[in-house]
Order: sequence, then structure tokens, then C-alpha cells
Amino acid sequence: MKIIEIGDKVPNFILKDQNGNFFNIENEIGKRMVIYFYPKDDTPGCTKEACKFRDDFESFNDLGASVIGISADSVASHKKFEEKYNLPFTLLADVDNKVRALFGVPKSMIFLPGRVTYVIDKKGIVRYIFNSQFGEEKHIENALNKLKEL
Repeated sequence: MKIIEIGDKVPNFILKDQNGNFFNIENEIGKRMVIYFYPKDDTPGCTKEACKFRDDFESFNDLGASVIGISADSVASHKKFEEKYNLPFTLLADVDNKVRALFGVPKSMIFLPGRVTYVIDKKGIVRYIFNSQFGEEKHIENALNKLKEL
């Protein structure tokens, strides 16, 4: 498993979003992106992180960045999560963890899927990576700070 590093091009992938539509990352090149991998819908830490992305969504918009959350949960699970917490961004269903593997997102504490955030520039180049299982809100703060630098 190759681990994506700062300076690498974002890997190509297609996944279904919370509405069952195909999301092709190639269609997003030309825009800034924040892609965050998280363990599981509707768990305390993941809900805290998603709601912080929601609460700061306007700031990401102002910086011209889309927010994309990815976990192994199903399309139906993502839809419930989106509706329950009024999430205004894309959630992608990586049910077989292929995209997680493409990025090389490590597990944490041996068994939990990792929580990693990537900031990607308009050319599709990874400019920042933050890996922290328990610093849920730091993912948002750090991503915003990096976007302001770009």
C-alpha cells in the first residue's frame, strides 16, 4: 500500500455519494478540495467532526474549497447521517475500502479505520495532510489554515 504524501497527485477514483450518484474525482480537478477519511457514520467522534465541517462550511466555500467525507459506510448510511445532522457536503461510500487503500490511510490503534484529512489544490496536488484519531476538530481548523495559505 502506497501512502499519499504532500506533493503527490490525488489518486483517481469513482465512488457513490450519499444520493447514490457517481462521484468522479477527475471532475473536481480545478477546484480546491478537502478530503477527509473518517471511521464511521453517527459515532461520537465522527459526528463531532462532521458537524464542525458543517458549522464551518461557509468558510470553506469562501476559500473556494469543496468538502468530501469518505468512510466505508453504505450510501444509505451516509444519507441518514447527512439528513440527521444537516450536512451540506459530499459523503462518499468506500464500502470495500479501496479508496482508503489508494491513499494509504493507516488504521489507528490496530483496529480502527484512520482519521486523515487531505487538502488538495486546484491542480489536484496534495498540499497538506493531518492524521489524528482523536483531534476531530483540529482537522477542520488545520485544513482552513492551510487553505488560507494557498
